[in-house]
Amino acid sequence: MKDFILPNDRDMGTPAKMGPPVTLLIDGFEVTVPEGTSVMRAAAEAGISVPKLCATDSVEAFGSCRLCVVEIEGRRGTPASCTTPVAPGMVVRTQSDTVRRIRRGVMELYISDHPLDCLTCAANGDCELQDMAGAVGLRDVRYEAEKTHFRPRNTSGEANPQFIPKDTSNPYFTYDPAKCIVCSRCVRACEEVQGTFALTIEGRGFDSRVSFGAKTDTAMESDCVSCGACVQACPTATLQEKSVIELGTPQKSVITTCAYCGVGCSFKAELNGDQLVRMVPYKHGKANRGHSCVKGRFAYGYATHQDRILKPMIRDRIDQPWQEVSWDEALRFAADRMRGLQEKHGRRSIGVITSSRCTNEETYLVQKLARGVFMNNNTDTCARVCHSPTGYGLGQTFGTSAGTQDFDSVEQTDVVIVIGANPTDGHPVFASRLKKRLRAGAKLIVIDPRRIDLVKSAHIKAAHHLPLRPGTNVAVVSAFAHVIVTEGLMDEAFIRERCDWDEFQDYAAFISDPRHAPEANEMLTGVPAADLRAAARLFATGGNGAIYYGLGVTEHSQGSTTVIAIANLAMLTGNVGRPGVGVNPLRGQNNVQGSCDMGSFPHELPGYRHVKGEDARTVFEAVWGVKIDPEPGLRIPNMLDAAVEGTFKGLYCQGEDILQSDPDTKHVAAGLAAMECVIVHDLFLNETANYAHVFLPGSTFLEKDGTFTNAERRINRVRRVMAPRNGYADWEVTQLLARAMGADWHYTHPSQIMDEIALTTPSFAGVNYAMLEEKGSVQWPCNEANPDGTPLMHVDGFVRGKGRFIVTEYVATEERTGPRFPLLLTTGRILSQYNVGAQTRRTANVVWHDQDVLEIHPHDAELRGVNDGDFVRLASRSGDTTLRATITDRVSPGVVYTTFHHPDTQANVITTDFSDWATNCPEYKVTAVQVSPSNGPSDWQEDYNAQAALARRILPAAE
Repeated sequence: MKDFILPNDRDMGTPAKMGPPVTLLIDGFEVTVPEGTSVMRAAAEAGISVPKLCATDSVEAFGSCRLCVVEIEGRRGTPASCTTPVAPGMVVRTQSDTVRRIRRGVMELYISDHPLDCLTCAANGDCELQDMAGAVGLRDVRYEAEKTHFRPRNTSGEANPQFIPKDTSNPYFTYDPAKCIVCSRCVRACEEVQGTFALTIEGRGFDSRVSFGAKTDTAMESDCVSCGACVQACPTATLQEKSVIELGTPQKSVITTCAYCGVGCSFKAELNGDQLVRMVPYKHGKANRGHSCVKGRFAYGYATHQDRILKPMIRDRIDQPWQEVSWDEALRFAADRMRGLQEKHGRRSIGVITSSRCTNEETYLVQKLARGVFMNNNTDTCARVCHSPTGYGLGQTFGTSAGTQDFDSVEQTDVVIVIGANPTDGHPVFASRLKKRLRAGAKLIVIDPRRIDLVKSAHIKAAHHLPLRPGTNVAVVSAFAHVIVTEGLMDEAFIRERCDWDEFQDYAAFISDPRHAPEANEMLTGVPAADLRAAARLFATGGNGAIYYGLGVTEHSQGSTTVIAIANLAMLTGNVGRPGVGVNPLRGQNNVQGSCDMGSFPHELPGYRHVKGEDARTVFEAVWGVKIDPEPGLRIPNMLDAAVEGTFKGLYCQGEDILQSDPDTKHVAAGLAAMECVIVHDLFLNETANYAHVFLPGSTFLEKDGTFTNAERRINRVRRVMAPRNGYADWEVTQLLARAMGADWHYTHPSQIMDEIALTTPSFAGVNYAMLEEKGSVQWPCNEANPDGTPLMHVDGFVRGKGRFIVTEYVATEERTGPRFPLLLTTGRILSQYNVGAQTRRTANVVWHDQDVLEIHPHDAELRGVNDGDFVRLASRSGDTTLRATITDRVSPGVVYTTFHHPDTQANVITTDFSDWATNCPEYKVTAVQVSPSNGPSDWQEDYNAQAALARRILPAAE
């Protein structure tokens, strides 16, 4: 395993520090390190390894193992090098006779109570205890322990009361107490890195051992969230991945980027040959800093799941079974159909949907397929279905369609607003970083209809939780601004210098109106006026203020207005343009930001340039050699409407499942059924494929090269770990389809596509693969003016010049409650599942969440005769479905909540077609519903499942 450790990936023993330089001598070598650095890390910087067991550079020094002792001139005894800070002129000896003797004695004690089954142990070759025994020169053990923790029975055959059997309850790792050396690294990782506090050390002295809470708790019964931090920290086989136990110690690694949420964590994919053994978070990843969540760390098994489709398939009608064919035949079939539709119905009768899960390069090619081969602008993406209001709102106020900060910025914030987001479930690695800052003293304001985990959990508690009524975001944020303006708490100097003062005056007059006061809106929003005023004062006066928001802001009829209101709030308080502040959208999928950047919208070319702009079109026309249609194309809802009307006939859908993820499922199904050629390009026969005529097998993130752009605008490399099981990476499939339709595309590697992106897109002008290899990652804009990228936006001024205050009038959604539908449904995600669940449902993550459930308040449940676990009918004006109820006070009376990870439920059959006024982003978060007892699946669910079973029949190629 040693030969596979990357050169800059050594464990330095203790975390790096910041401070003025300090120079000392270690074993005769002069070393200069920052003040506060441990002697152990200083030695490592000089290339001198000090033996250690309890120390690792992901957690603070602990000093319990006593293996790292050194001698220091002028000091008595042998201090632990991990807990001893450097001092000017210090002289350290790491290899004296005294320390060598002490280290061997310590190792003897450890080994005396440890099983010597190294040759058959899963950690053989990857065990720090084994390494340290060699490092200290241990050749014999003088002690014969009478009591041990690892022998099931004593020499008389009696059961050993100290022995605890291995815990295999977690689907991804085992806990074997017999091999535990009680170094506490796992406990500290759970506390310091993850912030869950699921582990503890129980007992004292010889009786000390790691525990998942109560003595009877297993890993699965505990608060453990399976992030893997404890497994990564463990120096022995005590906590061990089951994949390593089964497949052996990995021998090589490839650094790549996670394909789940928008945090964009960097991982080492560790392999034996081309077999992936495990994913380990890369400590130099600038988004995750060596941490991970259960999805990125463990839920990669879908790549080899039996449901995966590896051969192209075609059929004439959607009621026919699929027929496996060759790639050539499938592409010829697809191209002929699409060309035929254009000849019969016009060039604007077909379009594409790009994927927020595919790479930038792949997304760029799909929109190029629409504009340069189909010759229209009918291109849309699921990014519009979630974060298009971010692009519009921040573009209007700040001048750029993305967040302002990097994730490191949270370490310097003093007050955080989390609105419409649930980071512990949706963006767990960022949530861990946020919780760490909260434990260090930062204050938190949560604005959410539900009591999310951040409101109160282990060692953190929000200063304020404002449980607003769904649909009243604008009223709440405007009330914040009202308090700040009327009480004179705004940063006038910032506003005068950085913003348009005349526009601010108009805004201030608007927002000062008493109708925006917390008291005037208390009945509307459900938020007590006193609480809102206190929260607004805290944000305005508490120091560095940062706002993080998610789909609970954007997926509303006033999503764009809320984003504008948030930007107003940041400008009001001067919280833009420095570390620890800013407006930070938390993107839902791994490349939502990138799919927007790459021109996936029907009105925008790559780089957010309107398609009507002749100068922008000229740039692409010169490179592509075609004329680009100046008329904006159709968004997904418009495509579906046009399909029902008979004018839109063909769709190429890459890596998206619009039938499950888009609102008003019945309307989506009707639109797809009306089309004459639907091409689905995906890993699995998803719900949309029920209405497809061509299925092109996709490739996973492990099987391709490219880049993702995360929520902080960070462009990260995706590296091919193994060959595509379907034969082609997704960018190659798109190119093959384009060539089948007559295009002259000849890319041989994604780096060439990125070069074209850089040539045509100003914010990417300085980006290329060589630069990403050198820097690891970079945040756009990266160009001549910003050759190293831009971690913080709007530092010296806004991209648009002066920041723009815009009036934010609250307009109630047209979706109203009433006697038939008295409750409000809002939707969201859960930690173990992701988006429509196509990936995570095909992993062991289903042990935590095997079905969508409906959260309902005890009061509402009692009124309806609903008990916990009952089947209930959830009905709206659009449709109905059934699912089981969970009774909880996490939701307020009058509000119910569910997730949309499982197609058996199809929660989006409930949601309506109301959408954001500026971007058509669907209003997923506000649907008037009724809940009533049910005996089982609804008629619609039974009909849907029957149709799905019929649509998924596959004939072997020979038939």
